[in-house]
Amino acid sequence: MADTESIQQIAHSRAPLSTWLGVVLLFALFGIIVLAIIGPMPRGSDYEEARAKKRMEKLKTVRDEAENDLTTYAWIDKNKGVARIPISRAMELTVADLAQKKPAPAGPIATPAVETSPAAPAGSAAPAPPAAAGSPKAGAAQPAGSPSVPAPAASASPAAQTAASPPPVAQPASSALASPSPATTP
Repeated sequence: MADTESIQQIAHSRAPLSTWLGVVLLFALFGIIVLAIIGPMPRGSDYEEARAKKRMEKLKTVRDEAENDLTTYAWIDKNKGVARIPISRAMELTVADLAQKKPAPAGPIATPAVETSPAAPAGSAAPAPPAAAGSPKAGAAQPAGSPSVPAPAASASPAAQTAASPPPVAQPASSALASPSPATTP
């Protein structure tokens, strides 16, 4: 039981003054370290205002440079003869150039060239015309009364099919733009 009494005596005894002094000094040391780290850091609105001023100055210089580029004459590359002109003058020149040209109707859209088959000789006739996008597929049912186009024989080579097919006929631009269905009037 003596051991239990000694433990209770230690637990209820007051801590010596040196222990309390040590704890206070530790907190003070911690505070000094925190102030040493945070102290030199900029804080408050002064720092943000300084950053905002720098951003505004940079923005102003960029805008001034852009305005200067858009409104003055200058050499881009003098050796090549490339110069910069004001944008308003460039627009005037472009409008004057376009006013001199006569407007022309747009022509038909050119389709890409079809590659010739490897079996065909290099100097052979023109390649076969591409199939129309709206043409029916081989073996598809045809509506009654519509003209049917016979499918080429499966045994014929691509070179023979190219030679047997007639060359495409060029159509005038006005017929290419015309609608295939007749126009109805009310």
